[in-house]
Parts: sequence; structure tokens; C-alpha cells
Amino acid sequence: MHDFSSQVVLVTGASRGIGRKVAEEFASRGAYVVMTSRSQDHIEAAAQEIREKGGETLAVAMDVGQPDQVQSAFSQIGENVEKVDILVNNAGVTRDNLILRMKEEQWREVLSTNLDGLFYVTRQVVTGMVRQRFGRVINITSVVAQRGNPGQVNYASSKAGIIGFTKALAREVASRNITVNAIAPGFIETDMSAKMGPEKKEELEKSIPLKRLGGVEDVAYGVLFLASKEAGYVTGHVLNINGGMYM
Repeated sequence: MHDFSSQVVLVTGASRGIGRKVAEEFASRGAYVVMTSRSQDHIEAAAQEIREKGGETLAVAMDVGQPDQVQSAFSQIGENVEKVDILVNNAGVTRDNLILRMKEEQWREVLSTNLDGLFYVTRQVVTGMVRQRFGRVINITSVVAQRGNPGQVNYASSKAGIIGFTKALAREVASRNITVNAIAPGFIETDMSAKMGPEKKEELEKSIPLKRLGGVEDVAYGVLFLASKEAGYVTGHVLNINGGMYM
């Protein structure tokens, strides 16, 4: 089992779903976890549940797509921790629509959160990683970036951008012992997938070679591996966790 004692992990979009599970798994393995989301109430509630199980966490409200909020949040984070060893860029939104009906604000909000936010947060963290000559950056992209999906040109574009961001940054910081990787989940059992009707879900499961949706733990275990010392020679990689939807 991976041990992250004495390490500080920052997880964005950590109030629910994949981000929350990632935070829980790191905390259970000894890490001090900084958890962020847009809502202070939601992120504090998630952090408190981890504390009640013995984990150490800090809850910070931050809209990653707003540079002023990112700057303010990192001022608060800096008052509580001296470094960030591991960054998990998980925050993301969807605003689905066919392109003929897609409004500019639906395009802009998805790109602002999913891609601009990745830039704002990573830029803050990598500075310290370069100084300490160690770091792990794990970006959550999507199978949709690799194979496309009708009604999600905004989401697919943002997630494809994350793959390019990952590979370019991996080359920039490799000499400083910082690895940068991405995980591309397929369809995962989350609040968003719960909105699907039973017929739609059954149809989707039939299209997946493993015949089921993934669990948030499937993605979290991939994150743990890429953050671990065992993955120290892995960088610029996109790890597919999708049940075989894209190979």
C-alpha cells in the first residue's frame, strides 16, 4: 500500500465524486490533504468527514476558473502549509449541447473551468515544486477527449487540451524531478451519471467491453499509483481507466 506520510496533496473539485474519493484515499495513507471546491460549505463538510476518520485536511473555497480567487485561495493555503508535493487537477464542469444550439457562455464556462483553471492552479503549485526539486502533477482528462461525444464539443475540447498541457509541461519540468501525467476516465458512477435513466445506463454498459461503469475508486487508485514513488519514471503519460471504451 502506498504511503504518503509527510506529503501534502492538493485536490481540486474535492467536495464530491472522483475528487472526494481521491482526497479520502490520500488521507487514509497519511497525507495532509488540501481540498478545494467552489462552495466553502460543501468542501468543509467533505473535509470534516475525512477528519472524523483520522485524516488531516484543509478545506478552501476556490473557483479555479477565476484567477483572483485562485490567488486568494493560495494565500490561505500558504498560511497553513509550506509546500505542495502532489497536485491533482480534478475540478471540471459540463454544459452539454449540440454545437448548433450551444451558447457562447456554455462554451466559455467549460473552457474557463476545465482548461484555464488547470493553468491558474498548476502555475501556482509548480513554482514550489521546482524549488524543492520534486513534485507530482496528475490531471484528470476524459475518454471523451480521445474519442469524442455528440453534444460535448466544449467538454471534449477542454479535456483534449489537458492532454496537450500534460505532455508539454512534463517536458518542461522533468529536469527538476517533477512528473506530470493524466488520467482519462471513462464513464464513472458519480452524481452526473446517476441522472441517467435505467435504459440509457443499460445501453451505455453494453457499449463498454467490461460491461459496467467504473467506480470512483478505480480512478482514485490510478491517481495513487501516478503519485507514488513506484511511478517515479512515468511522465507525460495518459492512463486510460475506461473499461475498454478506448484502447
